[in-house]
Amino acid sequence: MKKGLIILIILGVIAFGLYNWAVGFNNTAVQYEADAKTAWSNVESAYQRRNDLIGNLVKTVQGAADFERGTLTDVIEARAKATSTTIDANNLTTDNIAAFQQAQNGLTGALSKLMVVVERYPELKANQNFLELQSQLEGTENRINVARDRFNQSVNIYDVHTKQFPGKLLAGLFGFEEMARYKADAGSEQAPDVNFDFN
Repeated sequence: MKKGLIILIILGVIAFGLYNWAVGFNNTAVQYEADAKTAWSNVESAYQRRNDLIGNLVKTVQGAADFERGTLTDVIEARAKATSTTIDANNLTTDNIAAFQQAQNGLTGALSKLMVVVERYPELKANQNFLELQSQLEGTENRINVARDRFNQSVNIYDVHTKQFPGKLLAGLFGFEEMARYKADAGSEQAPDVNFDFN
């Protein structure tokens, strides 16, 4: 009888320890997952700020009567596509993030083309409103980069927690899956080829 009671107590202590370990793992994973989702929302917020600024920039540029309409149309269409491509934070897959990134890259390309064309319009380059919007866009690009980096850091913390042994055993049991990271644009690892022709 005494031996049976000791075994029951030992089994109870082990069960209690396993329960506490599982609860602790789960609650920490939930916190890290929520942090990563919040970080993704901050990425989207930074891109939304850029989209809002681009709308104001387009209105300013439209005031230049002889400005190339095709360039403006490209920016407007790319902005519409970028704002319509969103991701539910509960569905942060590699494919969804790639589609989001592709839409944003299209807008970045159209905006770059707009800035090159603006160089031919001294009245726009001297327009205080345009200069302020251009400066805010540059700052926003930095915010976007910081937000993407913070998102990746949050995902890393979550993934390490759910992929290290022995937590990996519970991650599958509790439904915690690996999260996708924001990746660099294709080809960005290549240094640009710059030619200076002074002749």
